[in-house]
Amino acid sequence: MSAGTSSTLKIIRWVAWGAVGLVAIVAGLVAIGIKPGQFDASKLPLAASIGGPFTLTAQDGSRFSSNNLLGKPFAVFFGFTNCPDVCPTTLLEMTNRLAELGADGNKMRVVFITVDPEKDTPSFLKTYLDNFDKRIIGLTGSPAEIADVAKKYRAVYQKVPTKEGYTMDHTATVYLMNAKGQFSGTIAYQEAPETQRSKLKRLVAGS
Repeated sequence: MSAGTSSTLKIIRWVAWGAVGLVAIVAGLVAIGIKPGQFDASKLPLAASIGGPFTLTAQDGSRFSSNNLLGKPFAVFFGFTNCPDVCPTTLLEMTNRLAELGADGNKMRVVFITVDPEKDTPSFLKTYLDNFDKRIIGLTGSPAEIADVAKKYRAVYQKVPTKEGYTMDHTATVYLMNAKGQFSGTIAYQEAPETQRSKLKRLVAGS
C-alpha cells in the first residue's frame, strides 16, 4: 500500500468516526423532514449528551476548566501535533475563519485538545500553535483526563503502531458549542469554507 493510499484511508476512517456520534442526529432530521442546515442541533435529544465539564492543562502550564469557556460560544477539535494532514489543515481553516469573522472572531473561542498527551506537553503545544491564530487554546492532560473529555464529546481515537513508532487515528470533527456549553452543531473535515463561515456566524449570533 502506498503512503498516499494509507493517508487517504486514515482520513476516511477519521471522518467516519467523527460521524459515529452524529448518526442519531441525522436520523432524527430525516425522520421529521428537516435538512441538516435548517435545524438547531442544541434542541435535539442527543445534543445533551455531547460535551460536559472537564479540567485539563493549558499550553501555558496552567490548569484550565471548561467553566472558563462559558459565556462565549466555542469550537472544540481533538487532534495531535504530529498529525500529518487533518490537524494542521483544520487548525489553518479555523485560523482563516476567525480572521474572516473580523471583530466577531473575538466573540468565540477555539479549543484544540490533544489525543497524544504522551508527546504533547504544554510547551510543545505552545510551540505548535504559534503557527496558527493566537486565540486558539491548546489543552493537554493525563491519559485519563483526555479519555474522559473525549468520551464526553463522543470523540474517538487510538494509537496506531508505525515503523517510526506510532501515530494517532482520531475523530476529525469540529464540535460547535453555544455560550452555555451546549452542543450546537459540527464542522466536518474540509467542509466548504463558505459553509464553515456560515456556521460560525450563526454560532456567534446565537450566543
